[in-house]
Amino acid sequence: MTRSRDVSRYSDQALQKLSDDLMAGKRRALSKALTLIESHAPSHRPAALKLISVLEKGQRAPALRLGISGAPGAGKSTLIEALGLFLLEQGHRVAVLAVDPSSRQSGGSLLGDKTRMEQLSCSDQAFVRPAPSGFSPDGVSLGGVAFRTRESILLCEAAGYDIVIVETVGVGQSEAAVADLTDLFLFVLSPGAGDDLQNMKKGVMEIPDCFVVNKADGALLPFARRAASDCRAALQLSGHRPSENAPSGRRSVLLCSALEKSGLDLLWQELQSLKQERLDLGAFEERRLQQRQRWFEEELRHQTMEKLFTKLDAAEPAVEKIRKAVLEGQLGPGQGAQELLELLWKE
Repeated sequence: MTRSRDVSRYSDQALQKLSDDLMAGKRRALSKALTLIESHAPSHRPAALKLISVLEKGQRAPALRLGISGAPGAGKSTLIEALGLFLLEQGHRVAVLAVDPSSRQSGGSLLGDKTRMEQLSCSDQAFVRPAPSGFSPDGVSLGGVAFRTRESILLCEAAGYDIVIVETVGVGQSEAAVADLTDLFLFVLSPGAGDDLQNMKKGVMEIPDCFVVNKADGALLPFARRAASDCRAALQLSGHRPSENAPSGRRSVLLCSALEKSGLDLLWQELQSLKQERLDLGAFEERRLQQRQRWFEEELRHQTMEKLFTKLDAAEPAVEKIRKAVLEGQLGPGQGAQELLELLWKE
């Protein structure tokens, strides 16, 4: 939610102070900066862009960016908290950007991840930020991620968090969306994952770098082992071919229990191994460059749409005339859109 204060009036001095506080690791500065860049108010955007520019010039080493998705009920949030606490014990600083489902009508969301990650949220070395998923200001579906997730990741890195985890809504599109934001992508399965695997298309199976069967404990352990075996079989059927996300073709299937804190060390070892493999192949930096290119292209589309809608508001009489002609059948929808764009282009 945007604060009532008009943050678009930040002076260069105020933005520099915010940047300095952020680079010093001050949590309040990070929250303030995230509020600024998440704002959908057009008047706030210049200050947000200037802040990102200042931070990129003095940017420290980028964090390892982990994406985590999975079917509802797989225990993503519980696993993230357990993994986050494990990483804190290893001396890391962890930021979690937890994306919750949002309503297209109200824009609201449950934003419950901060309460589900209570222990992690209370640590001075961790930062948990819930954010609503949904749509960009121009109405484009974001596939289960928040509108400014890329910039949020940069802010967390600037604040000194060396591991940034993006938890996303498991809605189908989210797998590709999160893989396009992160270095490594984990997909969490539950012990009864047979239906989940059947519902996953082949293209989705090729996206994750690592599959993690959670809740592998107690009476569920045999079912978790069966789910892992089924997942490996599904991966064999899907091909294991090299791709942008897995340049070597290798994808791992691991067992884990967030409840018993078991398997976390093996999971972290596997993530480090996958990262090193990408570095050795030159794929790690290449993936970052491709993501930056897509970021530029998406920003170009968003800003073009914003300017288009501004022009539409200014040309309301002409818009209404063409809209009426389309509704009355005098013009086809495609022809009407073409005429309107030609009119705006001339202006």
